[in-house]
Amino acid sequence: MFSRLREDIASIRERDPAARNSWEVLTCYPGLHAMVMHRWAKACWQADMKWLGRFISHIARGLTGIEIHPGATIGRRVFIDHGFGVVIGETAVIGEGCTIYQGVTLGGTSLSKGAKRHPTLGRGVIVGAGAKVLGGFTVGDGAKVGSNAVVTKPVPAGATAVGNPARIVERNAVQDPRGQAAARMFSAYGVVPNGDDPLSQALHGLINQVAAQELQMEAMLAALKEAGIGCRRFDELSKFDAAQLNRLVD
Repeated sequence: MFSRLREDIASIRERDPAARNSWEVLTCYPGLHAMVMHRWAKACWQADMKWLGRFISHIARGLTGIEIHPGATIGRRVFIDHGFGVVIGETAVIGEGCTIYQGVTLGGTSLSKGAKRHPTLGRGVIVGAGAKVLGGFTVGDGAKVGSNAVVTKPVPAGATAVGNPARIVERNAVQDPRGQAAARMFSAYGVVPNGDDPLSQALHGLINQVAAQELQMEAMLAALKEAGIGCRRFDELSKFDAAQLNRLVD
């Protein structure tokens, strides 16, 4: 038990620059307290002491602001940072080295008892603040879920999902299974720039295509005028401003 606790403390210190020493982590980190109490609740749950497991979970929620169902399966070195408002459902599975920030929900969309209703997070997954991962699908190893994203479909390993509904914006090589490299590259409170968002990229492409077509039409009108063919110009229409529209999309 103590070796597992030391491992958890070391993992938190590696991923949180605000953690100054092990004593501070042990006494002041609700994510660590929630994980320790979840192990007690899980042991009761597996020993068929369901009510006691739920009661320990209930007490942990009151003390830490983190609600973890005793039936949830959580791997080693999982770090719940800040943690207030985190909800983890009964059939959720969280792999080793995952990082979960405040306000995250790992929820279910089915009312069927006994079914796999909650998501499975692979190794080294990072779920940003306020994100909702809803359903019995898998978020692959090393994947990232941006802040306030609403994920209802599987996320491939090494990918980043942002938005509501969530979209896949990039697929990278799978991160270090312990998730430390991913944690250093990911901001809990931000999402990737809009330039990497596929919807944003599509809008930029359409705007640039219209701008190119306008230039072609200007050239065609000039050529017709030189050939002595008059064409009516709609000067009353405002000129297409591609730069302004691109700024609005950003």
